[in-house]
This record gives sequence, structure tokens and C-alpha cells, in this order.
Amino acid sequence: MGEAAVKFFPCNGFSSKVHCETNHIIMSSQNHDQEPAEELDSWFEEEIDVHLKWSFALNRVLFKGTSEYQDIALLDTKHFGKVLVIDGKMQSAEVDEFIYHECLIHPALLSHPNPKTVFIMGGGEGSAAREALRHKSIDKVVMCDIDQEVVDFCKKHLTANHEAFGNMKLDLVINDAKAELENRKEKFDIIVGDLADPVEGGPCYQLYTKSFYENILKPKLQNNGIFVTQAGPAGVFTHKEVFSSIYNTIKQVFKYVLVYTAHVPSFADTWGWVIASDTPLCIEAGRMDRMIAERIDGELLYLNGASFVSSTILNKTVAKTLKNESHVYTENNARFIHGQGVAYRI
Repeated sequence: MGEAAVKFFPCNGFSSKVHCETNHIIMSSQNHDQEPAEELDSWFEEEIDVHLKWSFALNRVLFKGTSEYQDIALLDTKHFGKVLVIDGKMQSAEVDEFIYHECLIHPALLSHPNPKTVFIMGGGEGSAAREALRHKSIDKVVMCDIDQEVVDFCKKHLTANHEAFGNMKLDLVINDAKAELENRKEKFDIIVGDLADPVEGGPCYQLYTKSFYENILKPKLQNNGIFVTQAGPAGVFTHKEVFSSIYNTIKQVFKYVLVYTAHVPSFADTWGWVIASDTPLCIEAGRMDRMIAERIDGELLYLNGASFVSSTILNKTVAKTLKNESHVYTENNARFIHGQGVAYRI
């Protein structure tokens, strides 16, 4: 792994960035096990849009580098705990990742009558697998991530997922999820898209396309199977980037499609998910609460029946956009969130 493009801003004590100078902190991937983490009085800054940045204070940089596919950083932040950053974009924060991952995993599994098998596209940090493995009915979870270095790093440093990585029901595969699904013979009850956001030059935007959903993913679902994917920012000002397009694209492939959103504090935005099937999705608050109590080991921190049902009710602005959206995501007509993948920084 080489140098990452994420920037850090060591500050002289003032909150204004005017008093800070850019500093690139590089840690060798070959020797990072032996090297102490950098101790800094610094800030991480993510460019959300051309004129909008989101920054938070750091205790230290645990790791920073570039794999074959993407820029990677693991930060110890003052407010959000350990934070995983890929291609300059916040992927997961220790203190609130449960919001994202409970919303990603549990509605789909609770909507299925008896889920036994799950295929997770991406999910290298292990949190999606952790939540899926909490379901008592599960026999097998396949987690397929393209980046060995991300997976190895998360296995070592994200202590909350150590048990999941060691679970005998987990089949960890390092491969492109598209190729892995295409070559597998079995079908799955649940397929999950826990992919990085589609950024230009990133490794996974093709896994948001109509052709992928229609020709590769859907044939690998059981007859009553359910697909769910993260679908990017879904706020009033950000939902047109990719969220509405991903929804409309999936709607071209599946008979029953439902969107839902939740605010994730570390993302500084409302986030969106799309769940789809060719059989009706039974979403009712009381039933979901009973299923949570019966099927899941341990207590959920965020999701219950009422909160999920409320998350499917969109504000007028977003609902209107989704109703009128005509864009279909294809390889040659893709939409991207602001930012660029490592392929554009070589």
C-alpha cells in the first residue's frame, strides 16, 4: 500500500482552518504493525461538495495508505471513536455504525419468512455480517469483499467484529462481488449491498447498474428472496446524487420496492436504503417487534417496528423526486456522489 490522498490539518489551537496548514501523514503498510500511531492535534476534513466540507477532531491516525483498489484510513476521532475512511469518504464510525448496519440488515431478514442464507456484497469491516449472524435462523453468511487489505485491517483493529469474523457460519471471500455471484451455483434468501458509495474511478459503481441487478443479482435470489442495498445520501439537498437513481433502477427489476431513510450523525446527513423483492414485503410495526424478540440474539440499539415504519415515510421533497425520477443507472450513464476513487488519483 502506498500514500493515501486524505488530508489532515494540524491546528495551532484555533478552530478556524485559516490558522491550519495541510500536512500529509504517511505510514508504511509494510511496517505499520511495528510503528506507533501518529499523535496529533489535528482534524480530518471530508469534502462533501465543492463548497461544503465536514471536519472532526482527531486523537491520532491509526493507519493511512492505498490498496490496489482504494484509499484507506483508520482514524481515532475525539467525537466518533474509530472511523474507517475509504476514498476520502466516511464509511463507518464506532459510536454510531449500529444505526447504519441495523437498518441495512434487519428489515430484509425480518421481512423474510425464514432466512437461512445471506450474501453480502462488500462489507469488509464485518459489521453487516455481525448483524446478520445475530439471526437465529441463519446457516450461512457469505461476505464477499474485493479488498483483502481492508478486510485484514478491519479484522485486526475493529474489535466489535472479532466474534463475527471468527464465526463458523461466516464464509469470507476476497473477490469482486459481481464475478463471485455470477460464478456461484447456489441461490440466497437475502442479498445485501454493503458497498462503498459510487464515486467516479471507484471499484464498485457497476454493482449499482440495472444490468447487474437484472442479469446477475436477481437470478441468484431464491423465489421469495429479498435484496437490500445502501443507496447513498438521502437528505433534502443530497438525495438526487444517487439515491433517487438507485431506487428507480431497482424499480425496473423488482415488483416490490421500498425505500427508507435514517439520520446517521457521523455521515452528517440522512442516509437511504432500498429493499426489493418479487414477493410482497410485509412491513408492520407490531409484527416486526415480535420478530425482533423471537429471531434476534441480543437487543437492537436503534431499530424497532415503529422506527422502521416511520423511516419509510419520506418528506415531500424527496418523495416527489422519487416519484418523478426517470434516470436508470447503467455502466455508460452512471451517477456519482462528489469525490473520486483511487483510479483518478494515480
